[in-house]
Amino acid sequence: MKTLQKDEVTIPAGEVALKGNLYLPPKANGIVLFAHGSGSGRFSPRNQFVAKALAAAGIASLLSDLLNEWEAEDRQKVFDIDLLSERLLHGLTWVREEKKLKDFPVGLFGASTGAAAALSAAAQRPKEVKAVVSRGGRPDLAPDSLALVKAPTLLIVGGHDRQVIELNRAALSRLHCTKDLVIVPDAGHLFEEPGTLENVAALAIKWFSRYLKAAGL
Repeated sequence: MKTLQKDEVTIPAGEVALKGNLYLPPKANGIVLFAHGSGSGRFSPRNQFVAKALAAAGIASLLSDLLNEWEAEDRQKVFDIDLLSERLLHGLTWVREEKKLKDFPVGLFGASTGAAAALSAAAQRPKEVKAVVSRGGRPDLAPDSLALVKAPTLLIVGGHDRQVIELNRAALSRLHCTKDLVIVPDAGHLFEEPGTLENVAALAIKWFSRYLKAAGL
């Protein structure tokens, strides 16, 4: 693969400015915005791993902090799905205003609480969000958004993450879009077991390649 361009960017989000990293592979014409969970941010090693895998497949990624450093220490804000989805939508607005990105079909990748934020954002921007992938997500934290999501949605859960599996099965039944639930064998909530995160990345690449391509990738 040719040299991967990585830019540090700043995203205006109301009264705050969010720091982000943009991974832009050569000839990319689709982009995935990441919604991190549980107070994590753009330096999440697992999300960076998936972002680089997407880049190798020709899909750009934007990893931005949804909370500032001091906000991430506030447990109420960490679980404030409305706030997280609002911040994610600021990232989408930023993409739409960037000349080199504005025509890209957009996907969302959410982890843990970030999955709820991604689904909430997808429900609010049904014409702009073309696909959603959740890794070890908590879609149950966005119950009012599930039936409104139009974008094809893939829920990925570790086989050992039994409580989250049940939460995702319940959420899947409430989604009315194209949807799927994949349980990764021998994986825990954080997908730290050998080969499991690679499995997540492969599933995400396949999902985004299919549905962003259908939208113009």
